[in-house]
Amino acid sequence: MTPTLVRRHRPSSSSPESRARDWAEIQERMLVPLYEAVYERLEAGPGTRLLSLGCGSGLALLMAAARGATVSGVDPDGRRLALARERLLPEGGGAARLGHGAPESLMERDAPAFNLITAFDPLYCAGGSARGMAAALARAASCAERGAPVVLAGWGPQERCAASGALRVAARLADPMCAPARWRPSGRDDLENLAHEAGLRPDGSGRVACPYGYADMSSAVRGMLSTGAFDAAARATDEEQVTKELVEALHPYLRRDGTVWMPNVFRYLIARA
Repeated sequence: MTPTLVRRHRPSSSSPESRARDWAEIQERMLVPLYEAVYERLEAGPGTRLLSLGCGSGLALLMAAARGATVSGVDPDGRRLALARERLLPEGGGAARLGHGAPESLMERDAPAFNLITAFDPLYCAGGSARGMAAALARAASCAERGAPVVLAGWGPQERCAASGALRVAARLADPMCAPARWRPSGRDDLENLAHEAGLRPDGSGRVACPYGYADMSSAVRGMLSTGAFDAAARATDEEQVTKELVEALHPYLRRDGTVWMPNVFRYLIARA
């Protein structure tokens, strides 16, 4: 499935709540091909007990639930998590389990262990703490069946990711002392190294085309800003400067009809708990 161009959105404020909504309405769907490829390869469906680390506003969980999976997710962003609850637990119903804390908090007494864990958010490759991510993966794996697949995702080769130019803007403008928000190209073995540090055994990988398509420049800017990759840059300079330089970085991908189209490739690794 190729994501369609995101429809035009009214300008919004730059509040954290607006950023979370922009993620849910504009940006999150760009990773749909990644979600689909992983679920198809691992035959997710009835009988799958999924735990999603960094579940965001819940789109990947919603897709897994539509395939018949039992879904659970945790995310550190309470605003995105609130949107996931709107999607997955309408009017307090639904069977999904969502949490703001550690994955262990979702384990119910005498409940069967998870048999699929995903960590789709590629932004840990944006310079986030690999050690912290490895620790989170290790804790999650302790809640899974022995041998259960644990899926990690990250950016593909820099030359095949048009979004890398925009992400370099975030790195250049950010405070050099604020390492967690600085972007760097993904290394060939980053995912494998992370898996090994978490005590996991790599067992296959794949690449998926995930183009970023937007109906106009405004939607493109809002979508990119909603990822969180530009937060440190905005703190170090100001949002107006970040937006100006982001527009310049996106300009080569502006098409004659006003749409913005950036081809990207993501890589995923299947490891075993």
